[in-house]
Amino acid sequence: MDEDLRDLFGDWEPSDDDGGDEEETGERKLDEKEVAVVGVFEHATEGRSVETFVLLQDREERKVPIWIGRYEAIAISTALAGEQLDRPMTHDLITIIFKRLGITVDHVIVDDLWQETFYAKLNLIWNDQPYEIDCRPSDAIAIAVRTKAPIYVAEAVFRSVNSR
Repeated sequence: MDEDLRDLFGDWEPSDDDGGDEEETGERKLDEKEVAVVGVFEHATEGRSVETFVLLQDREERKVPIWIGRYEAIAISTALAGEQLDRPMTHDLITIIFKRLGITVDHVIVDDLWQETFYAKLNLIWNDQPYEIDCRPSDAIAIAVRTKAPIYVAEAVFRSVNSR
């Protein structure tokens, strides 16, 4: 198998230098913009079932629609409306756990769009240490709305959405 890989890649070795696009810490420069959650909406097309999306908008009024599932839509909608259910939903439970453990949701970021799929990160602070957790954008947004944490979208995501 090593010979097969050598045939494909030759003597190529991964490099730590990627042309300067990353800082010394290895973090990508995202040029993120803060957004607001406009709301959760439904969209029906001919011959298809109703699909749901959450709409984000920055200060320049650029919009990012993120298609989400029905249950995620309910989770975000109830939090936006300030509704208190009889029993906590999963995102409520997560925020309760965070609060009891002294974890702060610093912010969330929708940082990538690849093959029609959005990616996000939940940025937490615990014991003065930052933690970045990969998650679905719908989960990140549902938690951010509950904790009143800022939501950001990477500039590259805005460009990708607007180029479709």
